[in-house]
Amino acid sequence: MAEIVINKDLDVVVLGAGIVGVSAAYAARQEGLSVLLVDRCEPGSETSYGNTGILSSGSIFPINQPSLWKSLPKYLTNRHAALRWNIPWAIRNAGWLIRFLANATPANTRARALALRGLIRPSLKLHREWIVKAEASERIRETGWLKVWRSDAVATAKAEQARLAEYGIESELLDRPAISALEPNILPVYKVGLLHTQTASVNSPGAVVKAYARMFTGAGGELRNTEIRAIEPDGDGWRVVTTDGAVRARHVVVALGPWSADLLRPLGYRVPLAVERGYHQEFTPNAARPLSRPIHDADGAFLMTPMENGIRVTSGVELTSRDAPSSFAQLDAVIPLARGVVEFGEAVAKPWRGARPTLPDSLPMIGPAPRHNGLWLAFGHQHIGFTTGPATGVAIAAMISGAEPPFDAAAFVPSRYL
Repeated sequence: MAEIVINKDLDVVVLGAGIVGVSAAYAARQEGLSVLLVDRCEPGSETSYGNTGILSSGSIFPINQPSLWKSLPKYLTNRHAALRWNIPWAIRNAGWLIRFLANATPANTRARALALRGLIRPSLKLHREWIVKAEASERIRETGWLKVWRSDAVATAKAEQARLAEYGIESELLDRPAISALEPNILPVYKVGLLHTQTASVNSPGAVVKAYARMFTGAGGELRNTEIRAIEPDGDGWRVVTTDGAVRARHVVVALGPWSADLLRPLGYRVPLAVERGYHQEFTPNAARPLSRPIHDADGAFLMTPMENGIRVTSGVELTSRDAPSSFAQLDAVIPLARGVVEFGEAVAKPWRGARPTLPDSLPMIGPAPRHNGLWLAFGHQHIGFTTGPATGVAIAAMISGAEPPFDAAAFVPSRYL
């Protein structure tokens, strides 16, 4: 059977319809380029669906920072809610773990925090513009997000506040009465809190990504749901092989999150990409006692946030293979703790599992592949992909058009690992 070739004269094919891919597709269309967005699933249906919906101004410090060394002994027990790890996986990926831990130095952390701050700031501005343009402004809440401690952690909270202030990020220190005044419908179990005042959140991250995708198609972009088989150099452009046939374009953007490394391997790229798996479950809320914002329980190692479908409780990190069977131990451990804070009923759906793509330095790849013209990489955003998707997409679109991105992207260059 002859291969079907469609859309021979496309400028850009974007692979992956999560927040990063949708953002890149829309931004490229805004540059006047012809764009096809391809994914096997509907937009915002994978990792971009299951996050906490936080548009976080303060998520500039990666997990592998100096404080991680102090926490390692408790994590090595493999019983802590914040981190579980699979021993066979750790043995097979010892090299990745060593590189990950090697970045947990003060100098490396400061450089990465500055880079992430530069990525986050324009992204938050774009989110606030796009969500209005996409006619989804009812989904955004400008209520900040709240990190709280059950223990007497005033010194810890003050140190964190001061550290954020060094990077121009504002927050408010709260005592128990102030927490109760801010969130009157939770039980007074927290002694100290830190309110991130420049942060927003949404009530359905998946729905926001879908709204951005509609904005893309409304601007003349094309969306196609099909399985991506391979990408192959084709003259001065690329051929993308899908189950529906082959698509040709001058540029290809790989924004497939935790699946990106698989697609790039046949081209000779060995991407050091691991996944931090995470879980959530949603529960029927008490409409008379609602939450106003996401709450991060620092001691309990979980986050609870009001979503369109109910109270979403999210677990910590699970280090294992991307497609390994689910383990709900972390989620089972934190749900009773969440019930001890806010009132909610039965689960509205089964537990959800996702995989957050992470490189050893906890910075994404944003930019050109080093050995192939017209191949662009946009993945590896670890916990902050939903926050940073728009600026990543705008940066990729600018680079394709020969312009400068809206932030210094030097720290994210793919050639640092490829």
